[in-house]
Amino acid sequence: MARKRKDTPPKLPTVQQRSDDGRHVLDLRCAMTARTRTLYAETFGGATGQASSTREDAWHRAVEFLFERLVVGWTIDDVPTTGQKQLLLRFRVASPEERTWIRTALRAHLADWFPEMQAP
Repeated sequence: MARKRKDTPPKLPTVQQRSDDGRHVLDLRCAMTARTRTLYAETFGGATGQASSTREDAWHRAVEFLFERLVVGWTIDDVPTTGQKQLLLRFRVASPEERTWIRTALRAHLADWFPEMQAP
């Protein structure tokens, strides 16, 4: 008797964002569900109309939210990191320069693929 194969979701397209020096490459999803967009708007919405420290916190949460939802791989000096848990751990120990580059890459990606969304 043949085993039933589980239906696997279709592989979603990704694109790469490279740093100017070529040391960093992010593999980013090109699709986002409506629910994810709503959650992002709620997360980032905390950045408006509040004290600057609260706005900054919401801004950082928005960057981390996008990183979690869009990044499927991060290669640094030809060493790849994949898997949601490993990517998030690496993001949380990123240097200020790496975080700045990630934020810039996410902004460019939003402009290209999700222009209706507000970038952090």
